[in-house]
Amino acid sequence: MTVKDPPVLSMLQTPARKAPPMTVRTRAVAAVLGTLAPMAAQAQSMTGEPAGSGPVLAALQWVEGTLLGNLATTAAVIAVAVVGLMMLTGRIDWRRGLTVILGAFIVFGAVAIVSGIRSVASGAR
Repeated sequence: MTVKDPPVLSMLQTPARKAPPMTVRTRAVAAVLGTLAPMAAQAQSMTGEPAGSGPVLAALQWVEGTLLGNLATTAAVIAVAVVGLMMLTGRIDWRRGLTVILGAFIVFGAVAIVSGIRSVASGAR
């Protein structure tokens, strides 16, 4: 009695088929969709808030309030003071200390940075 190969192995041993070549019709559809895609994306960005984004927006506003609130501001002032003192006494590398201070500027200046980018982007249209 001989044992046959399982069907899975025989499927793995068959050569792969080539994909059919793109026809003129397929290329035309791809070109039309490629030109319409930016218009659809632009139309979506101009409509305002998408439906159902209320909870997500509220959560992001909470995170923003936490990162830019009184507690975070106090912690950042203390961190910059401690890092500055450590840099002056030679306990921390200047590059690492400047990285911490630059990070604090970026976090607290994020609103101004984003509004500047948005104004440049809207002026470029």
